[in-house]
Amino acid sequence: MSNRKFFYKGRQDPRENHVKFGYETRGSHKSGSRKYPLLLVVTNEERKREVEALVAQAELYAEITVDSSEGAVESIAELTAILNKKGTVKLDKVPERNEPCSCGSGKKYKKCCGQ
Repeated sequence: MSNRKFFYKGRQDPRENHVKFGYETRGSHKSGSRKYPLLLVVTNEERKREVEALVAQAELYAEITVDSSEGAVESIAELTAILNKKGTVKLDKVPERNEPCSCGSGKKYKKCCGQ
């Protein structure tokens, strides 16, 4: 056994800074945009017109195909997810203990509504 010391000189094999793990990493990828349109499947022409109206009303872009074969299934889950998306919830700030109360009484919060 030798008496040499091991000095770490960093990683021996240089690696890339960003490694792809199989999921989408682009932040600008927005479904329903002109570059990335929604891919929707409907079962008849009448339903296609209804879905086109929904897409136009939401100001989105979509490629809608009609599959009228026997046992065809409608696939508009992406569109319904975007349309049912909730907005940002904002909560009112509760005043600190020694700030004036928000009810307008002029008292400190801790003496009025904070009890």
